[in-house]
Amino acid sequence: MSGVIPYLIRAYCDWIEDNKLTPYLLVNTKSPSVVAPEGFDANGKMVLNISSSATQGRVIGNEGISFKARFQGKPQQIVVPCDAVLSIYAKENGEGMMFDNKKICPEQEDKKPSLKVLD
Repeated sequence: MSGVIPYLIRAYCDWIEDNKLTPYLLVNTKSPSVVAPEGFDANGKMVLNISSSATQGRVIGNEGISFKARFQGKPQQIVVPCDAVLSIYAKENGEGMMFDNKKICPEQEDKKPSLKVLD
């Protein structure tokens, strides 16, 4: 079964913009798959404006979010995997959702729970 986070990101983004507010993402830039300009993060985190008016070609897919945006006047391609998104919220009032994106270790992924019968 696919994860719910991309669906929640899309829903919150639509809800925020439908209410004429600005959707922001808080991103973990230490995630190796994040493609973003260097020097704009603080303590491994970056806030990105993902509004329709601030981005070009924005796609919120099941694996991640991609778009073009300007940083210091220069166009940049941004790619954020969904597991690097820490929260999505409205800039104006802070309404949104935080995500607990703890990855499952590969060795735990295939393990089935072990149960014991007690007498």
